[in-house]
Amino acid sequence: MVKKKTIWITGASSGIGEALALQWASPETYLILSGRDQLQLETVGSRCKLAGAGILILPFDLTDEQAIVQSVDKVTSIVEKIDILVNNGGIGQRSLIEQTPNVVAHRIMDTDFWGHVLLTKHLLPFMVRTGGGSIVVVSSLSGLFGFPQRAMYCAAKHALHGFFETLRLEHKKDNILVTMVCPGRVLTNISYHALTATGKEHGLLDKGQENGVTAQYCAAKIQNAVKKRRKQVIIGKKEVIMPYLKRFAPRLFYWIAERVDPNS
Repeated sequence: MVKKKTIWITGASSGIGEALALQWASPETYLILSGRDQLQLETVGSRCKLAGAGILILPFDLTDEQAIVQSVDKVTSIVEKIDILVNNGGIGQRSLIEQTPNVVAHRIMDTDFWGHVLLTKHLLPFMVRTGGGSIVVVSSLSGLFGFPQRAMYCAAKHALHGFFETLRLEHKKDNILVTMVCPGRVLTNISYHALTATGKEHGLLDKGQENGVTAQYCAAKIQNAVKKRRKQVIIGKKEVIMPYLKRFAPRLFYWIAERVDPNS
């Protein structure tokens, strides 16, 4: 049985997930790296091994519940407990509501919401039984307000807050901690892989993404938030003012939101 501090990260093949894996990699950690790209996961895993971390590469698709169940069964047969579960994997969106077919909408919701819910639900009894742990949920600023061309992405992120904030309240007695992470613009490949109305990838790096904080900066902020048992952390540059404007100066918020180029 594995006795190191065990951290399971989805979406670990690139971006924030990769940065978190490298941030946590040490001789004291056992990292479970999940995502769809096994080759890229192995590349990240090799770098984490150089830092002394134990590694399990466990690829699966968040839209495949059977694969999720099989992964949970495998993990719980190997480790004594999960100290940190990071629900990070996901896909973005670049399409208007009226132009987005249901098949694309369902794919985004299945990945960005249901995948994390199902993984957590299947793993939760094990976490409760073994004394609790931290659940990190990588939401978005888009989980705090709507934004053009992101309807299903925003819906999924909003739904994550409702589900996991309820989970936090229901399982406080079981020492289950939940940290909601709301990044703004982060320099990752999310805009490249965001789905358009056709279901194909956007294939472009948005200017805002290009000028965002680094994934390494974001990972450091997340690691610190987990250490301090924070319930929510907002990460970014000047865009982090938006949820505060919505709460305290809604007229100004909507004036700005209506004028922002969603592809900038």
